[in-house]
Amino acid sequence: MANWSDPQPTATRFTAGLGARSEAYDAGLRSYMLRVYNYMASAVLLSGLVAMFFAWGGANSPAAHIFTGGGVLPWIIQLAPLGFIFAMNFGLRRMSEGGLQALFWGFAVTMGLSLSVWLLVYTGESVAGAFFAAASGFAGLSLYGYTTKRDLTAWGAFFIVGLVGLIVASLINLFVHSGPMALVISVIGVFIFAGLTAYDTQRIKSMYSHVAGTDQEGRVVIMAATSLYLDFINMFLFILQLFGNRR
Repeated sequence: MANWSDPQPTATRFTAGLGARSEAYDAGLRSYMLRVYNYMASAVLLSGLVAMFFAWGGANSPAAHIFTGGGVLPWIIQLAPLGFIFAMNFGLRRMSEGGLQALFWGFAVTMGLSLSVWLLVYTGESVAGAFFAAASGFAGLSLYGYTTKRDLTAWGAFFIVGLVGLIVASLINLFVHSGPMALVISVIGVFIFAGLTAYDTQRIKSMYSHVAGTDQEGRVVIMAATSLYLDFINMFLFILQLFGNRR
């Protein structure tokens, strides 16, 4: 996501002497990661509540009227989260932390609006099952990314290239409407975002030594939470497409 993970050269490094991390460093790292996870979980909760409210009533819900009514509004709702992502990335260095927080919560709300259509397509049991499967997988993979001593940089490069291919394949399938292709895309999508969850967690953890105690820390926390949010939501959606039952 742009260059938010590339700290400014002037950023102060929070390190202990002779390579041994101090207790203060470890406590600060735990606090930093907890803030990331709190932001991420709160955004998922907010998006879920917005989606449920917007889809409440099924065929008579606001979501049903908008997404079946045609016109430009459904496209605006679906593309709005992307607009917030661009605004957060390009405005990262210029806006205040409060401004970035406002964009983050706006992003979570618009994601909830766009996700509401999935609640109309799939049964409640399928949505709940996919959510808990994604949550369990995310927790395990993020824990692995946090605790492993293995450098996952190569993983990141591989999965990012795979993500580009996944996006291209998804765009092509919008026009060809191939069922088998959609199935393959969903399987690959689960694996890509599973890998990105571990990679992003390790990358976010490593960022702490660059931003701890600087004015960049709060901004990095928000952008890190956005990355993990996207990993989780995409994993959830691909699992839902693989195993969900349509209404």
